[in-house]
Amino acid sequence: MIESLNIRTSGQGLVEITDRVRDRVASRGMRDGLCTVFLQHTSASLLIQENADPTAQRDLENWLNRLVPENDPLYSHTLEGPDDMPAHIKSMLTASSLAIPVENFTLCLGTWQGIFVFEHRRGAHTRRLKIHLS
Repeated sequence: MIESLNIRTSGQGLVEITDRVRDRVASRGMRDGLCTVFLQHTSASLLIQENADPTAQRDLENWLNRLVPENDPLYSHTLEGPDDMPAHIKSMLTASSLAIPVENFTLCLGTWQGIFVFEHRRGAHTRRLKIHLS
C-alpha cells in the first residue's frame, strides 16, 4: 500500500516527521515488514538523524552550507535563485528515500533516531512524500 504525506517546511533546516510515519504504520496495523519513505523533490532530502539535541541538527545544516555554498561561480543553473543549485547538490549528497524495518508494530529506529525532511531551500515549501508499507 502506498500513501501520500505532505510536509510544510519553513525554510532551510530539518523537519521531524517520525510521528507522522509511525502513525501511518500504526493505522495499517503492520506487525512486521518494511516502511519505505520517498521524497518527490530534488531540492530537499530525507535523513535518519539524532532527534534529541537540536544543536546536532543545526550543526548538520551549517556544515552542509559550508560544503556547498551559494553563488559558486561554477553554477550555471541560477534562474531560481542562489539557493537552488546548492539545494540540488545537497539533495544528491544525502537521500531521497529511506527504508526502515518494522518489527512488532514498531519502526526499528534507535533510541535517538528520528526521520527528517531536510529542506535545502531558503523559502517555505510543501514537500510531497510517498510511504510504502510492505
